[in-house]
Amino acid sequence: MNFVRTNLLVLVVIFLFQCVNSYPTIPMNCTDTTRLCTSFLAFRPQENQTLAVVQSMFDVLPGDITIEGNNHGYVFIKKNCSCLSTTKNYVTNTTFTVKSNEGNVNEMVVEAYDGLAIVPDTTRKAKAGAVVSLRLFCGCSSGLWNYLMSYVMMEGDSLGSLASRFGVSMDVIEEFNGIDNPDNVTVGDLYYIPLNSVPGEPYPVEIGSPPAPAPALPPSTDGFAADQVNHKAHVPYGWILGSSGFALAFIMLSVVLCVFLRTSCCSTEAQSKHAKDLDGKSSHKFHILRKPSFCCASGRYTCCKAGDVKQTNGDSSNHQITIPKALSADMFDMEKPVVVTYDEINFATDGFSDSRLLGHGTYGSVYSGLLRDQEVSVKRMTATKTKEFMSEMKVLCKVHHTNLVELIGYAASDDELFLIYEYAQKGSLKSHLVDPQNKGHTSLSWIMRVQIALDAARGLEYIHEHTRTHYVHRDIKTSNILLDGAFRAKISDFGLAKLVGKTCDGEASATKVVGTYGYLAPEYLSNGLATTKSDVYAFGVVLFEIISGREAIIRTEGITTKNPERRSLASIMLAALRSTPDSMSMSSMKDYIDSNMMDLYPRDCLYKMAMLAKQCVDDDPILRPDMKQVVISLSQILLSTVEWEATLAGNSMVFSGLVQGR
Repeated sequence: MNFVRTNLLVLVVIFLFQCVNSYPTIPMNCTDTTRLCTSFLAFRPQENQTLAVVQSMFDVLPGDITIEGNNHGYVFIKKNCSCLSTTKNYVTNTTFTVKSNEGNVNEMVVEAYDGLAIVPDTTRKAKAGAVVSLRLFCGCSSGLWNYLMSYVMMEGDSLGSLASRFGVSMDVIEEFNGIDNPDNVTVGDLYYIPLNSVPGEPYPVEIGSPPAPAPALPPSTDGFAADQVNHKAHVPYGWILGSSGFALAFIMLSVVLCVFLRTSCCSTEAQSKHAKDLDGKSSHKFHILRKPSFCCASGRYTCCKAGDVKQTNGDSSNHQITIPKALSADMFDMEKPVVVTYDEINFATDGFSDSRLLGHGTYGSVYSGLLRDQEVSVKRMTATKTKEFMSEMKVLCKVHHTNLVELIGYAASDDELFLIYEYAQKGSLKSHLVDPQNKGHTSLSWIMRVQIALDAARGLEYIHEHTRTHYVHRDIKTSNILLDGAFRAKISDFGLAKLVGKTCDGEASATKVVGTYGYLAPEYLSNGLATTKSDVYAFGVVLFEIISGREAIIRTEGITTKNPERRSLASIMLAALRSTPDSMSMSSMKDYIDSNMMDLYPRDCLYKMAMLAKQCVDDDPILRPDMKQVVISLSQILLSTVEWEATLAGNSMVFSGLVQGR
């Protein structure tokens, strides 16, 4: 009996020793805190994790997701990876929205990310709608390889199978991860796979035309793309020639059909045909109504003419649209927005009742509405604002980004124009900063302020650098930064946006001075030269507002007179920063930090954001950072903030993202 007990004890000790000595999932060490690189995360989605869910989980765009070309069912997530200054580890950040009230946050994170996320040090109960800031495991190569990919070992994986899948040798994987025994790898451990090229294939996009015949594929096991196997090497040449001939015939038929549609688009005979063909065939929530009186679109082609036309919208009643003649000369590419009748807009907003009024903008009033079972925001403008109307249309028809408000549709009457946007449930950033309690809002915590700033910066960077034609917004301010239900930010109001062209000094557009005082850059005020750096100046003011909770223009009592004077927030914050050499000497700034945060913020992070804002509002535009640099700086501030959060040991404000108690 004693012998059996002794053997059992020895086995238990050996098991515990193996567990302790297995390769734990710890972040990769780093030394250069300024380092930023592109990394990849290998992720196997569950059946309920669609593309949209994965985008939200990892805070990426569809173009940042590729799929593995075999039956493994993996997708590869591209993320920027940086060296966290506090822990000297490579990490990337994201946010996770809790979906239910059952269980705790740890369990949900572990189940959702399958070993890729650093689990928060708390067992806080889950609360539906709460936003959790997370760090993800990533790595930067020392230079021998272009990328590193984070991969969690699954049942059936081995170093040999990984080497074969990703085109690297076992020796390289062993050496890079410090593996002494290739047979001693554990399911659930994370390893870094060196890569020289981007892994996977682009995520497939559904198209309207049927695909060419292809050999049948086994069903997908994870709900993602079924076409994940490359059969090119097994297709006979006869099949290739036959498919090519079929494709050529199909293209020629398409060209003939396009020419026919283009010719008949503006004819009265085509009106009834379009009305019949469009009944119930739109894949969008809103049915596209091609009305020749406004814009008759066939693919990317658009023709317009003035006039009144009655058109059936899939029901028994007819609706009349009247388009101001000023619009008839303008032509633009139409990708997604749809035409909506005035009657629908009027009904959706309860006749533009005061109870639906969200606010007054520079060029019109904004109302909430329920249009075709979808919540929307409707901007109501007079027909004299045709120029601003067309500006928003031209920009938002071509520019789509998760941090830009999405244009859904448009409508018009005899003397009014209407733009229909996605609905931002939480309203504007301004309403959450300036006296939020009196407006029925809860104050934003520091973590949410940083995330909102980063979201807005990404949206602005996108129109500055990543669109086919670059734009300058010209009216960046907190009232034009909208928050969705998860408090993620979207830039809105592109009525003043302009294309920027190349000049000797970079990109600029000469124009009359428009915008909002308090946000206007000095050079823009003096010579009307709108540049991306003038947007950066306005964004710097927004950062000062996020820190202080004050408006861009402040009324202060005069020193020598009883009359109040108006001062810019930028000048006040710059004066406070001049006497604040570092984050340890912030007493002179204390009066300018939003008291609604109740001193719950990391001093070094707030100071870094204040210094970033100072750089953005520099009088010399050349010395201001571009938005790409701003995004990198805010990403690092957010990572440091997440690190600070870990010291709060599950304080409720960490996971709700909102300051409670007032």
